[in-house]
Amino acid sequence: MNPVPVPRDLPLPLPAPEPLLVALLIVFFLMHIVFVNFMVGGAIISAYYELRGLRERRYVRLAYEIASTITANKSIAVVLGVGPLLAINTLYTVYFYTANALTGTFWISIIPLVVIAFLLTYAHKYLWHRMENRKGLHVVLILAACAIFLFIPLIFLANVNLMLFPEKWPTVRGFFSALALPNVLPRYFHFLLACPAMTGLLMVWMFRRRSAAALVETGWQRDELVRAGYRWALWPTVAQFVVGPVVLLTLPETAEPARMLMPMFGAAMLLSIWMTMLMYVETRRPAGRIGASFAAICALMFAIVGLMGTGRHVYREAAIAPHRELVRAKTEDFARRAAEANRAAGVEGEGRRP
Repeated sequence: MNPVPVPRDLPLPLPAPEPLLVALLIVFFLMHIVFVNFMVGGAIISAYYELRGLRERRYVRLAYEIASTITANKSIAVVLGVGPLLAINTLYTVYFYTANALTGTFWISIIPLVVIAFLLTYAHKYLWHRMENRKGLHVVLILAACAIFLFIPLIFLANVNLMLFPEKWPTVRGFFSALALPNVLPRYFHFLLACPAMTGLLMVWMFRRRSAAALVETGWQRDELVRAGYRWALWPTVAQFVVGPVVLLTLPETAEPARMLMPMFGAAMLLSIWMTMLMYVETRRPAGRIGASFAAICALMFAIVGLMGTGRHVYREAAIAPHRELVRAKTEDFARRAAEANRAAGVEGEGRRP
């Protein structure tokens, strides 16, 4: 059996207090992932409506409305991604860079894949009217963007999952073996379901505030659009009641128990049930009252996302805590031996002086 690798760390001071860096990591990651959800979910929903628009023309305008949000959400997601990337580099240097090295080719491929996907979404948006007579090719643009958007999260999830299990590092032989580790695919499906759910709430927000004149141009009634948004939010959230427990049950056991994990996910589950009931009620309301619970639904979603993000960090800390102690001990031992060697070299140098 391969021993667990224990590298030594660089004993450099942190640029800020550790609790502040942890708070920044959680907050900025959650902000980043929400806009990633909007971007990926927007691409999926736009592709769906454009495909329906090939037979029913009224869906084409709706697809265009959703497609118009993708590039803006993309830009915000990229900017907000800088914060958590810097924080995770600082707090988990050994683990993050080791995972990057073990999945090197696929990890570095994120850059060209992201560039290609972004160019496809820009072409899809800004060539919309020019390609009205070439709808098949235009649909291919958004489907290709969706395919890339759906693949990139697998690379990220394989990497952040690999960070947590140093004992697996000697057996990993690239991206696909990292992908086969426990919990990657359940977390991936959990992420996929969150994308249309979050984008559905974005649709509700968009169309609730749209002017009556602008709604006429879409060819849809306000209540139809709001109801469609709620349905996109509702049914993936219902599916999360199956996928979420699978994610939790497939988390490998940690040597140090994450005591706060179950209470956090339990609270998130209860809030999710409440939110789902409100969304279901909203889909059944008459046109004049639909949207009345939107603020409460958003508040519940905000609380759920916060609990999930904090629980994710609690599990990460519990998973790497024993190995972190080994790294710390090895680093201290290396520093001690280096200091002894320097002292010995100094004494020897003194003895050789004339």
